[in-house]
Amino acid sequence: MKTQLIKVAILACLTAVAFQSCKSTKTVSTVQETVVKTTEDKVVENTPVVASTEVSNGYTETVPETDKSFDMILVPGGTFKMGSPETEANRKADEGPQKDVELDAFYMAKHELTWDLFELFFKQNKELFVKLDNDRVIKIDAISRPSPPYEDPSYGMGKDGYPAVSMSAYSALVYCKWLSTVTGKFYRLPTEAEWEYAAKAGTDSAYSFGDDLANIDEYGVYYKNSENKYAKVGSKKPNPLGLYDMHGNAAEWTLDEYKEDAYATMENKNPWVTPAVIHPRSYRGGSWDDDADKLRSSARSGSSVKQQKRDPQIPKSFWWFTDSNYVGFRLVSPKVQPSAEDQKKFWQTVLDE
Repeated sequence: MKTQLIKVAILACLTAVAFQSCKSTKTVSTVQETVVKTTEDKVVENTPVVASTEVSNGYTETVPETDKSFDMILVPGGTFKMGSPETEANRKADEGPQKDVELDAFYMAKHELTWDLFELFFKQNKELFVKLDNDRVIKIDAISRPSPPYEDPSYGMGKDGYPAVSMSAYSALVYCKWLSTVTGKFYRLPTEAEWEYAAKAGTDSAYSFGDDLANIDEYGVYYKNSENKYAKVGSKKPNPLGLYDMHGNAAEWTLDEYKEDAYATMENKNPWVTPAVIHPRSYRGGSWDDDADKLRSSARSGSSVKQQKRDPQIPKSFWWFTDSNYVGFRLVSPKVQPSAEDQKKFWQTVLDE
């Protein structure tokens, strides 16, 4: 994530393979498929959406040598309209022009990453994983771990069952590399396109539950109902794919560099605006500290140095953003896993290794 430019040769390979991506809205494809919908914790197949072929519930990943686990839900590949129509209320210029985008299938975490999972990654927990095979232990040991934060990154809002926040996009990506090494399954952040596709979940309305804000308290944690803090993950209703907190609670980092005119130049297949800078990076979904318009499925946000302004360190931390206690992240994993060589190239690109 440091500030060097990315090599074009690496990008060509990664865009094709390391991104076995997603699918979102409902408009372009003509195939009608059934997508899993989660009500409470029970999965039923009853939500029609424009999708491609295979549909299944997903899987549960247990972190080796721990009792910590998380659920991943399959997002079937397909096509959707990325961005918002000009007629959508509160629409911003960076949400257009709308673009037909095709995505490969991927799995997305049912919930935002929680503190108990994120803190496994810290230096003091290294001894938990010494029983893994030697090759994996060596690789884990070689991965840098976060330095102590300048302030409590949760700001006293809670950690047990709450979303992890205040980390930089770099920190989130190193966590993904660490988790990939520990589990042996490739995990990363979603691209902007994947995130929006999953958030829309086959809908073409401003929110996955429609355009009427009368229902927003049932689906999102935001400024008017948050009591100035985030909530436990999964405290509101899920979207049609069974993904919780896609509207509000913690905003979520994506893989993309934020560019206001990104849609005018991005690819139509598995697009990714590969970052060449620390800021601005794109994050999505709105948060507990945002008004309802930021929770729309197509709403976009870009990071800035303001999210580090209270960090007194020189240079400022790569790991923690002291003023972003409203941004966390959510894991994705391609349905078709990239090769070891392509994973290596991916980490070299996103972490500037």
